[in-house]
Amino acid sequence: MKHKLTLGRFGLAAIAAAAFASAPAFAQSSIDVGTSVPDAASVKDGLFPEDACKELEASGFKCMGLKPAIRYSLPASSFKVGSAELPELLKKQLDVFADVLRGKKGSGRQVRVVGHADASGTPEANQQLSVKRAEAVKEYLVQKGADSSMLIVVGQGSKDPVNPGNPLAPENRRVEIGRQTPQ
Repeated sequence: MKHKLTLGRFGLAAIAAAAFASAPAFAQSSIDVGTSVPDAASVKDGLFPEDACKELEASGFKCMGLKPAIRYSLPASSFKVGSAELPELLKKQLDVFADVLRGKKGSGRQVRVVGHADASGTPEANQQLSVKRAEAVKEYLVQKGADSSMLIVVGQGSKDPVNPGNPLAPENRRVEIGRQTPQ
């Protein structure tokens, strides 16, 4: 008699959870979204991986661990020098994040919106600009239905470049979205 293993809806989540069972609970991989628009299911799984475990357990399976949450870098080179204006591509990407975050209203979860700048300005100006970029993203997400209390705005200035070999590189001007982790 042959037995067929059917993974079904939760199969990949179970495999992913088992594969990452030994990963630290708050480690965050970083994904540069670039010019693509991610799908809502991937963003949900990336920001809230514990939901897959809850779905497995609700279906009678045992969850053996969680994959780490993902931090999304949106997108490299999206901001003009000295600007916090959201380009159209970034708005399309943020629409997906807003859709996911709307579904988490009232959950008590928090998501960090971290603004970054390149090194073209003074450290003080870069800090202010990075906060403005993060605030612009938060404001857009809230306008699209995300819960304002879920979104924590942080500015990094030019302290954490993606391309440290070229501090003026456009990819250093970005916003990252990821889970709020304990300090």
